[in-house]
Amino acid sequence: VQLQASGGGLVQAGESLRLSCAASGRTLSEYGMAWFRQAAGQEREFVAFIRRSTTISYAESVKGRFAISGDNAKNTVYLQMNSLKAEDTAVYYCAARGRFLLSGRVPRDPKDYDYWGQGTQVTVSS
Repeated sequence: VQLQASGGGLVQAGESLRLSCAASGRTLSEYGMAWFRQAAGQEREFVAFIRRSTTISYAESVKGRFAISGDNAKNTVYLQMNSLKAEDTAVYYCAARGRFLLSGRVPRDPKDYDYWGQGTQVTVSS
């Protein structure tokens, strides 16, 4: 399984970005995909999760501003980020879970995921 993240960049506060994560070697909807982020000097934190487009969850800090979606035909997960703030600045990683997950559960710990993309930098200037 390989994950390729893209779409990061430098934007002004209030602007938008869309991140993409293309997966090869697995079906997107099987056990769930997620976005995490890691700011300089901080731990990696959960941002959003999606599984079969029926289970979707967000961190409180991005709820209402970010939207996660999946395109099974392209085997790609997206993270639409609107109303960006300076505190959203981080390296964003996509992750895929390769183990069984009970229906409705939302794994929020990086240890719950088995495959990771290389990360894409998002910088928001205020």
